[in-house]
Amino acid sequence: MQWEFAGPLGPPPGRYVARRFAGDQVREVVVVTEAEAPRRRRRRAAAEDAIPVRRVTVIDASAAGDPDDEDWQRRAGACLARFLSAHRVASAEPGAPDPGRASLMRAGTGTGAELAIGEWTEAHELPLLEPQRVRRRSKHRPGERLAALLSARDVSLACEELTLRSRADLECGRHPEAALQLEAALSTAVAELAGWVTHGDLAERLEELRGYLDPVRAAAAAAREGRLQPAGVEVVTAALARLEAAIRARALHAAE
Repeated sequence: MQWEFAGPLGPPPGRYVARRFAGDQVREVVVVTEAEAPRRRRRRAAAEDAIPVRRVTVIDASAAGDPDDEDWQRRAGACLARFLSAHRVASAEPGAPDPGRASLMRAGTGTGAELAIGEWTEAHELPLLEPQRVRRRSKHRPGERLAALLSARDVSLACEELTLRSRADLECGRHPEAALQLEAALSTAVAELAGWVTHGDLAERLEELRGYLDPVRAAAAAAREGRLQPAGVEVVTAALARLEAAIRARALHAAE
Protein backbone atom coordinates (compact mmCIF):
# COMPACT_ATOMS: atom_id res chain seq x y z
CA MET A 1 0.00 0.00 0.00
CA GLN A 2 1.24 3.47 -0.77
CA TRP A 3 0.11 6.96 0.20
CA GLU A 4 1.20 10.30 -1.22
CA PHE A 5 1.39 13.49 0.83
CA ALA A 6 1.83 16.90 -0.78
CA GLY A 7 4.36 19.12 0.92
CA PRO A 8 6.56 18.30 3.90
CA LEU A 9 5.56 15.15 5.74
CA GLY A 10 8.00 14.98 8.62
CA PRO A 11 9.62 11.54 8.65
CA PRO A 12 12.84 11.63 6.60
CA PRO A 13 13.24 9.34 3.57
CA GLY A 14 14.38 5.87 4.49
CA ARG A 15 13.27 2.36 5.43
CA TYR A 16 11.71 1.51 8.78
CA VAL A 17 10.75 -1.92 10.13
CA ALA A 18 7.60 -2.48 12.17
CA ARG A 19 7.20 -5.16 14.83
CA ARG A 20 4.43 -5.80 17.32
CA PHE A 21 6.88 -6.08 20.22
CA ALA A 22 10.64 -6.28 20.83
CA GLY A 23 12.02 -9.55 19.49
CA ASP A 24 9.03 -10.16 17.21
CA GLN A 25 9.60 -10.88 13.55
CA VAL A 26 9.29 -7.98 11.13
CA ARG A 27 5.64 -7.57 10.12
CA GLU A 28 5.81 -4.56 7.80
CA VAL A 29 8.46 -2.40 6.23
CA VAL A 30 7.70 1.31 5.79
CA VAL A 31 9.53 3.09 2.96
CA VAL A 32 9.51 6.89 2.71
CA THR A 33 10.61 8.36 -0.63
CA GLU A 34 10.52 11.76 -2.27
CA ALA A 35 8.91 12.69 -5.57
CA GLU A 36 7.60 15.79 -7.30
CA ALA A 37 4.11 16.65 -8.43
CA PRO A 38 3.77 19.11 -11.32
CA ARG A 39 1.90 22.33 -10.78
CA ARG A 40 -0.12 24.19 -13.35
CA ARG A 41 1.90 26.34 -15.71
CA ARG A 42 2.61 29.79 -14.37
CA ARG A 43 4.70 32.73 -15.44
CA ARG A 44 7.25 32.16 -12.71
CA ALA A 45 10.43 30.16 -13.08
CA ALA A 46 10.19 26.45 -13.72
CA ALA A 47 11.86 25.76 -10.36
CA GLU A 48 8.65 26.88 -8.68
CA ASP A 49 6.44 24.70 -10.89
CA ALA A 50 6.77 21.61 -8.73
CA ILE A 51 5.77 20.84 -5.18
CA PRO A 52 7.48 18.19 -3.05
CA VAL A 53 5.63 14.93 -2.56
CA ARG A 54 6.42 12.29 0.03
CA ARG A 55 5.43 8.72 -0.69
CA VAL A 56 4.94 6.31 2.18
CA THR A 57 4.87 2.66 1.11
CA VAL A 58 3.87 -0.07 3.57
CA ILE A 59 5.22 -3.47 2.52
CA ASP A 60 4.02 -6.81 3.85
CA ALA A 61 7.20 -8.48 5.12
CA SER A 62 5.64 -11.91 5.56
CA ALA A 63 4.39 -12.81 2.09
CA ALA A 64 3.27 -11.38 -1.23
CA GLY A 65 -0.49 -11.62 -0.98
CA ASP A 66 -3.44 -10.01 -2.73
CA PRO A 67 -2.96 -6.21 -2.59
CA ASP A 68 -6.75 -5.77 -2.66
CA ASP A 69 -7.33 -7.99 0.36
CA GLU A 70 -9.34 -5.93 2.84
CA ASP A 71 -7.55 -7.35 5.89
CA TRP A 72 -4.19 -6.40 4.43
CA GLN A 73 -5.35 -2.91 3.51
CA ARG A 74 -6.69 -2.44 7.04
CA ARG A 75 -3.38 -3.65 8.52
CA ALA A 76 -1.39 -1.39 6.21
CA GLY A 77 -3.54 1.59 7.16
CA ALA A 78 -3.03 0.84 10.84
CA CYS A 79 0.73 0.62 10.25
CA LEU A 80 0.71 4.02 8.52
CA ALA A 81 -1.19 5.57 11.43
CA ARG A 82 1.25 4.01 13.90
CA PHE A 83 4.22 5.24 11.86
CA LEU A 84 3.02 8.85 11.74
CA SER A 85 2.03 8.76 15.41
CA ALA A 86 5.49 7.46 16.33
CA HIS A 87 7.07 10.27 14.30
CA ARG A 88 4.93 12.85 16.11
CA VAL A 89 6.21 11.56 19.46
CA ALA A 90 9.84 11.05 18.36
CA SER A 91 10.11 14.53 16.83
CA ALA A 92 7.93 16.26 19.45
CA GLU A 93 5.92 17.83 16.60
CA PRO A 94 2.26 18.14 17.66
CA GLY A 95 1.33 19.39 14.19
CA ALA A 96 2.70 16.38 12.32
CA PRO A 97 0.19 15.11 9.72
CA ASP A 98 -2.32 12.32 10.16
CA PRO A 99 -3.13 9.72 7.48
CA GLY A 100 -6.20 11.74 6.51
CA ARG A 101 -3.96 14.34 4.84
CA ALA A 102 -2.95 11.89 2.11
CA SER A 103 -3.77 13.07 -1.41
CA LEU A 104 -3.54 9.67 -3.11
CA MET A 105 -3.63 5.99 -2.15
CA ARG A 106 -2.46 2.98 -4.16
CA ALA A 107 -2.35 -0.79 -3.86
CA GLY A 108 -0.10 -3.04 -5.89
CA THR A 109 2.81 -5.43 -6.11
CA GLY A 110 6.47 -5.10 -6.93
CA THR A 111 9.91 -6.59 -6.53
CA GLY A 112 11.99 -5.89 -3.47
CA ALA A 113 14.18 -3.47 -5.42
CA GLU A 114 11.16 -1.61 -6.79
CA LEU A 115 9.35 -1.31 -3.48
CA ALA A 116 12.53 -0.13 -1.75
CA ILE A 117 12.38 3.05 -3.84
CA GLY A 118 8.60 3.44 -3.79
CA GLU A 119 7.99 1.95 -7.25
CA TRP A 120 5.78 -0.90 -8.48
CA THR A 121 5.47 -3.68 -11.02
CA GLU A 122 1.72 -3.15 -11.03
CA ALA A 123 -0.41 -0.74 -9.02
CA HIS A 124 -3.76 0.97 -9.12
CA GLU A 125 -5.28 3.88 -7.24
CA LEU A 126 -7.83 3.39 -4.50
CA PRO A 127 -10.45 5.86 -3.28
CA LEU A 128 -9.31 7.75 -0.23
CA LEU A 129 -11.09 6.67 2.92
CA GLU A 130 -13.55 9.19 4.28
CA PRO A 131 -13.41 9.87 8.02
CA GLN A 132 -16.16 8.15 9.97
CA ARG A 133 -18.50 10.96 10.87
CA VAL A 134 -21.64 10.91 12.87
CA ARG A 135 -24.56 11.94 10.70
CA ARG A 136 -25.62 15.41 11.72
CA ARG A 137 -29.18 16.57 12.01
CA SER A 138 -28.79 20.23 12.78
CA LYS A 139 -30.01 23.47 11.27
CA HIS A 140 -26.75 25.09 12.27
CA ARG A 141 -24.20 25.76 9.53
CA PRO A 142 -20.42 25.89 10.07
CA GLY A 143 -20.22 29.17 8.17
CA GLU A 144 -22.82 30.76 10.44
CA ARG A 145 -20.99 29.50 13.53
CA LEU A 146 -17.71 30.90 12.22
CA ALA A 147 -19.29 34.31 11.69
CA ALA A 148 -20.81 34.19 15.18
CA LEU A 149 -17.47 33.33 16.77
CA LEU A 150 -15.59 36.06 14.94
CA SER A 151 -18.23 38.68 15.69
CA ALA A 152 -18.30 37.68 19.39
CA ARG A 153 -21.96 36.64 19.21
CA ASP A 154 -20.81 33.23 20.43
CA VAL A 155 -17.73 31.78 22.11
CA SER A 156 -15.90 28.51 21.60
CA LEU A 157 -15.91 26.26 24.64
CA ALA A 158 -12.80 24.51 25.93
CA CYS A 159 -14.61 21.18 25.65
CA GLU A 160 -15.04 21.70 21.90
CA GLU A 161 -11.31 21.65 21.20
CA LEU A 162 -10.80 18.68 23.54
CA THR A 163 -13.64 16.84 21.80
CA LEU A 164 -12.07 17.44 18.39
CA ARG A 165 -8.78 16.02 19.65
CA SER A 166 -10.53 12.93 20.95
CA ARG A 167 -12.31 12.45 17.61
CA ALA A 168 -9.03 12.80 15.70
CA ASP A 169 -7.36 10.21 17.94
CA LEU A 170 -10.27 7.80 17.60
CA GLU A 171 -10.38 8.05 13.80
CA CYS A 172 -6.62 7.40 13.59
CA GLY A 173 -6.86 4.32 15.80
CA ARG A 174 -5.18 5.93 18.80
CA HIS A 175 -7.73 4.48 21.21
CA PRO A 176 -5.90 5.09 24.52
CA GLU A 177 -5.28 8.72 23.58
CA ALA A 178 -8.92 9.10 22.52
CA ALA A 179 -10.09 7.80 25.90
CA LEU A 180 -7.80 10.16 27.80
CA GLN A 181 -8.84 13.17 25.72
CA LEU A 182 -12.51 12.26 26.10
CA GLU A 183 -12.19 12.07 29.89
CA ALA A 184 -11.01 15.68 29.91
CA ALA A 185 -13.53 16.77 27.26
CA LEU A 186 -16.51 15.18 29.00
CA SER A 187 -15.78 16.53 32.48
CA THR A 188 -15.16 19.98 30.99
CA ALA A 189 -18.38 19.84 28.97
CA VAL A 190 -20.46 18.91 32.02
CA ALA A 191 -19.19 22.07 33.72
CA GLU A 192 -19.44 24.36 30.69
CA LEU A 193 -22.91 23.23 29.60
CA ALA A 194 -24.41 23.62 33.08
CA GLY A 195 -25.32 27.22 32.29
CA TRP A 196 -27.36 26.16 29.26
CA VAL A 197 -29.86 23.80 30.88
CA THR A 198 -32.76 26.19 30.31
CA HIS A 199 -32.28 26.05 26.55
CA GLY A 200 -34.18 23.41 24.61
CA ASP A 201 -33.33 19.84 25.58
CA LEU A 202 -29.87 20.63 26.94
CA ALA A 203 -30.91 19.64 30.47
CA GLU A 204 -31.65 16.12 29.24
CA ARG A 205 -28.48 16.06 27.17
CA LEU A 206 -26.41 17.16 30.15
CA GLU A 207 -27.92 14.43 32.31
CA GLU A 208 -27.06 11.91 29.60
CA LEU A 209 -23.46 13.12 29.56
CA ARG A 210 -23.24 12.80 33.34
CA GLY A 211 -24.23 9.16 32.92
CA TYR A 212 -21.15 8.61 30.78
CA LEU A 213 -18.72 10.13 33.30
CA ASP A 214 -17.95 6.94 35.25
CA PRO A 215 -17.70 4.62 32.21
CA VAL A 216 -15.41 7.08 30.43
CA ARG A 217 -13.27 7.51 33.53
CA ALA A 218 -12.95 3.73 33.73
CA ALA A 219 -11.90 3.57 30.07
CA ALA A 220 -9.36 6.35 30.64
CA ALA A 221 -7.97 4.57 33.71
CA ALA A 222 -7.61 1.39 31.66
CA ALA A 223 -5.85 3.39 28.94
CA ARG A 224 -3.37 4.80 31.46
CA GLU A 225 -2.59 1.28 32.66
CA GLY A 226 -2.27 -0.16 29.14
CA ARG A 227 -5.29 -2.44 29.42
CA LEU A 228 -7.98 -0.69 27.35
CA GLN A 229 -10.22 -3.38 25.85
CA PRO A 230 -12.62 -3.28 22.86
CA ALA A 231 -15.54 -2.80 25.25
CA GLY A 232 -13.85 0.34 26.55
CA VAL A 233 -13.36 1.60 23.01
CA GLU A 234 -17.09 1.09 22.40
CA VAL A 235 -17.84 3.22 25.46
CA VAL A 236 -15.53 5.95 24.18
CA THR A 237 -17.12 5.83 20.73
CA ALA A 238 -20.66 6.08 22.07
CA ALA A 239 -19.90 8.77 24.63
CA LEU A 240 -17.97 10.85 22.12
CA ALA A 241 -20.90 10.80 19.69
CA ARG A 242 -23.32 11.98 22.39
CA LEU A 243 -20.90 14.70 23.52
CA GLU A 244 -20.59 15.95 19.94
CA ALA A 245 -24.40 16.03 19.65
CA ALA A 246 -24.71 18.07 22.85
CA ILE A 247 -22.08 20.53 21.69
CA ARG A 248 -23.89 20.99 18.37
CA ALA A 249 -27.17 21.55 20.21
CA ARG A 250 -25.59 24.22 22.41
CA ALA A 251 -24.14 25.99 19.38
CA LEU A 252 -27.55 25.95 17.72
CA HIS A 253 -29.22 27.59 20.71
CA ALA A 254 -26.40 30.13 20.99
CA ALA A 255 -27.13 31.22 17.42
CA GLU A 256 -30.80 31.90 18.10
